[in-house]
This record gives sequence, C-alpha cells and structure tokens, in this order.
Amino acid sequence: QVQMVESGGGLVQAGGSLRLSCAASGPTFSAWALAWFRQAPGKEREFVADISWSGGGIYYADSVKGRFTISRDNAKNTMYLQMNSLKPEDTAVYYCAADDRPNLLGVAPGLIDYWGQGTQVTVSS
Repeated sequence: QVQMVESGGGLVQAGGSLRLSCAASGPTFSAWALAWFRQAPGKEREFVADISWSGGGIYYADSVKGRFTISRDNAKNTMYLQMNSLKPEDTAVYYCAADDRPNLLGVAPGLIDYWGQGTQVTVSS
C-alpha cells in the first residue's frame, strides 16, 4: 500500500520561506512522477510543480516560477518543495501526488493515483 505524508507547512510572513517535504512508501518510488498541488478555500485544486522519475523533467505553474523549487531524493523516498518569496496568494493546503505517468503536467487531479493528506501553508501580509 502506498502512503504519502507531507510536512513542513506553517504560518509565515509575506516574503518568507518554507520547505515542504513529502515522504512516500512503496517499492517503486523511483519510477513515479511526483507533483505538488495546492487548494485554497473555495477554489479547485491546482497544479504547482512536478518532477519526473529521474528528476530530469521539471515543470512549474507560472504563478510560482522563479520562487519555488521542486526536487526529489529517490534514496530517501522523499520529495521537496522549497518556497521562497511567499505571497498571501500562496496560502493553501499543499498536497503531494504520485503516479506512474512520465509526468503530471496537465493531468487532472482526479486521474492521479496517490495523494498525501495535505499540509497547510498560510502566508500573512
């Protein structure tokens, strides 16, 4: 059974930084594409960033490009999201996701196999 657990969320002032982690279990972690999504109150879940199984393919939403960095450590079965220059509009619950597709850019959330439980990120102005 695959389990994914996010950590690292919290309350930060605008302009600050946070680093999210997603620890996953499963024998084929290194073969999965991984992604971060987020969902703000009253809004749909939206794509933030994804990374291919090898780490060679990385995509970002335009809203976070240049501020967020996604990475993965297959030896530790862990994915990260470094978030810098945070803005109040980044406030949301952040979810990690995994699937055996080559990448998750453009894939509807309902079609992705595995999800974490989410971690709250709140950015105050």
